Amino acid sequence: MQHLATPIPEDAIAALHVGDTIEISGWILCGRDAVLPKVVAMVRDGTAGQLGVDLHGQVVFHTAVSPAGVGPTSSNKLEIESSIAPLSAAGIKIHLGKGALHPETVAALDEHNAIYAVIPPVTALLEAKTAERKVLAFPELGMEALHLIKVDRYPAIVGAAHGRSIYE
Repeated sequence: MQHLATPIPEDAIAALHVGDTIEISGWILCGRDAVLPKVVAMVRDGTAGQLGVDLHGQVVFHTAVSPAGVGPTSSNKLEIESSIAPLSAAGIKIHLGKGALHPETVAALDEHNAIYAVIPPVTALLEAKTAERKVLAFPELGMEALHLIKVDRYPAIVGAAHGRSIYE
């Protein structure tokens, strides 16, 4: 088990391989199909700095944040998977979710020294490891707004790294 803390350094990502188990601590971004296209638009138009968080070395968890907790959503939904390449180019190092990604997405992760990690769908466990939460942007989306949460030792398995996928 490798322990990673945000922001995640480039060399830590370079050392990970498909099937490695990791634990992530620190502040991470949370968003899914309603908000990630908005964040990509902010990256493209140069306004992502308004989020107040440096995307370099950051983690994006594909989830909504509700009073019941957090749990992964399918990362291969069009709006989510299409955000992975541009967010990786903007500095995101780890994308957390569930499900297989297309080969083109796996290749884009490799191009930007980023990875995709599968997180088990265990909402109660993750809620116990979530210390703080706040809405970062797009509050009108409710639980699907862009959130920033502070986590302690979130477990995950590297599902795609260096052009390979655990789903091959």
